[in-house]
Amino acid sequence: MTDTQDTPLLLHREGAIATLTFHRPAALNAIDVPMALALRDAVRTLAQDRALRCVVLEGAGRAFMAGGDLDTLAADPVRGAAELLAPLNEAVALLGQLDAPVIAKVHGAAAGAGLSLMLQADFVYAAEGTRFNLAYINLGASCDVGASWALPRIVGLRNALEIAMLGETLDCAQAQRLSLINRVLPPAELDAAVQQLAQRLAAGPTVALGHMRRLMRAGLDRSLRDQLAAEACAFDACARTADLPRGIAAFHAKQTPQFEGR
Repeated sequence: MTDTQDTPLLLHREGAIATLTFHRPAALNAIDVPMALALRDAVRTLAQDRALRCVVLEGAGRAFMAGGDLDTLAADPVRGAAELLAPLNEAVALLGQLDAPVIAKVHGAAAGAGLSLMLQADFVYAAEGTRFNLAYINLGASCDVGASWALPRIVGLRNALEIAMLGETLDCAQAQRLSLINRVLPPAELDAAVQQLAQRLAAGPTVALGHMRRLMRAGLDRSLRDQLAAEACAFDACARTADLPRGIAAFHAKQTPQFEGR
């Protein structure tokens, strides 16, 4: 059995579902350079995996992620930030390009870079009692890891400015009201609920899901005409898959489609 005690990120594969576990529990999974590099490398691997159909992000121990590791920044903030952000930004960009949907399974706390990473997921399920804080402003820093791109798209500009510039902690009820999270569950039910969602998504038409998630994310940056053209290209790509004929046949037969994800 592999010793995972000093492994900052775990990649577990069960069928078509991959789970990435932030694994610095003693530090509330604060992300340091080794974890950032491990995340980048893991997502690079997943990006080449044609059998992948869903990704779950989670944290070990008492929290999803408490943010960036401040010890990395304290000695040399400029160098520390550069070493952290280069691999993190690549990981976020690659996650956004996947066909496989991404679920964040959140508990304890999602703060700073942890909240930024959570925002990149397509679905966020949170355990009751989880706290959320963008936190950067409390340290005298602006946000990173895609927060300024994702947050206004999710909650709107006014709410995004309030969350980012006041640095206040939100509870689950506030986070759900702002659409930061999809569902709040008792801690004992979180794993099962995420597993059920992951299995449902992994059984879906993965190519179509990939086009859908990218279209939705890009739509705010395009004119209507350009978005219509992008939709047409995406639909054409889906029409060339094995899944669309399966879906049509299942619809006519009044059966549940058995998608292959290609």
